[in-house]
Amino acid sequence: MTDVLRVERRDRWARLTLDRPAKRNALSIELRDAVSAALEELADDEGINGVAITGAGDTFSAGFDLSEFEAAGTDPARNEAIWVSSDRFHHALLSFPLPLVAAVNGRALAGGFDLAVCCDVRLAATTAQFAHPEFEWADVVYAPLEAIVGGGVARDLLLTGRRLDAAEALRVGLVSQVVEPDALPGLLDTVMQRVAAAPREAIRRTKAKALRRAGVELLPTLEL
Repeated sequence: MTDVLRVERRDRWARLTLDRPAKRNALSIELRDAVSAALEELADDEGINGVAITGAGDTFSAGFDLSEFEAAGTDPARNEAIWVSSDRFHHALLSFPLPLVAAVNGRALAGGFDLAVCCDVRLAATTAQFAHPEFEWADVVYAPLEAIVGGGVARDLLLTGRRLDAAEALRVGLVSQVVEPDALPGLLDTVMQRVAAAPREAIRRTKAKALRRAGVELLPTLEL
C-alpha cells in the first residue's frame, strides 16, 4: 500500500487500484514503481492465483504523467529514471506468471491503454474509451496490442490514433465483457473468484503457454 496505489488481498486474489484520481491516475514514476513492486511480490505469493487492476474515480488511467517529461527536458537523470521505471513496469506486467485482469472503469489512454493491453483479460464499463493520442508526438507501444487484436486492428489504432468506445472494443476483441459502470465491480469479483478457484500450478502453466504463444519480447519500452 502506498499513497498512489491501493493493494487489497482477497480470497486467493489481489486487487490493485491506481489511486491518483485528481491526476486521472496518470502513471508517474512513483505509481509505475509501486505497481511493479506489488506484482513482483504477488508473483511469489502462494496464496494468490491472480491479480486485478483498476482505477480510482471515473478514469482507468490517462497514461504517463506528462509533467515528468516536461521536467526531464532539462534533467538527464530524470529522463533516465522515467525509462528505467517504464521498462521495469512493462516487463513486470508482460512476464507476470498468473492471470492479470483489467477492470477498465473509464478512459484508458496512451500508457493507460498499454497497461490494459498488458493484462490477460479486459473487462470494461460502458464509459470505457481506448486511444493512443500520443501517436501525434511520440512512439507508441505496438507488440502487446498486436498480440491481442491482430495486426490489422493494431495498425489502425496505433497509426491513426483512432479512439474506441466500449462497444467497438468488444466487437474487435479488445475487451471480453462490457457492463454498466456500477456493475463492473461485481463482474470483476465474479471473474476473479473463478480464477481463485483454479489450481494455482495449473493456471501458471496455462499462463506460461499464453506468454510463449504471444511471443512478446521483453524489450525496452520504446522498442515494444
